[in-house]
Amino acid sequence: MTEPTTAERMDVQRTIPADAATIFAVLCDPHGHVAIDSSGMLQDATGEPASAVGDRFVVHMDRESLNDYPLGRYDVTVEIVTFEQDREIAWTIHGQLDPPIGHIYGYRLEPAADGAGTVVTSYYDWSTIHPVWRERNIFPILQEGALRATLGILERTVVRAARQNEA
Repeated sequence: MTEPTTAERMDVQRTIPADAATIFAVLCDPHGHVAIDSSGMLQDATGEPASAVGDRFVVHMDRESLNDYPLGRYDVTVEIVTFEQDREIAWTIHGQLDPPIGHIYGYRLEPAADGAGTVVTSYYDWSTIHPVWRERNIFPILQEGALRATLGILERTVVRAARQNEA
């Protein structure tokens, strides 16, 4: 397999002042996905937190926030394709589209060099999408700003939860 080009993948980073386990717990939880989504598409979720490759949960979507395709409300199944506890989680999406698109979203977590938190890398990879979707030239669906905003919401979410736990 060849490495994706920058035209087929986005990576953004943010240092979050929280430990990897706390951040990872949000990323494994279907409701965590909804809570940190900056696109506005994720409305709710059904299922248990992911704990291994192959785990699945359902996310209830509404494409209206992107105002690009009139899909209305629909469900997708998130399938975990990478799972390394407190280090990395990634997933692909299964929905009503056939063939499946094949894009990957994920997060890598590493200790910050200064020990003050965790460096979180959010990535969005469409290097292995099905040729049918590549020919339509619709990727990337989300822009870099959406990934950055989601990292900001992730930080706000874990910091707020930590403060509430201290009280």
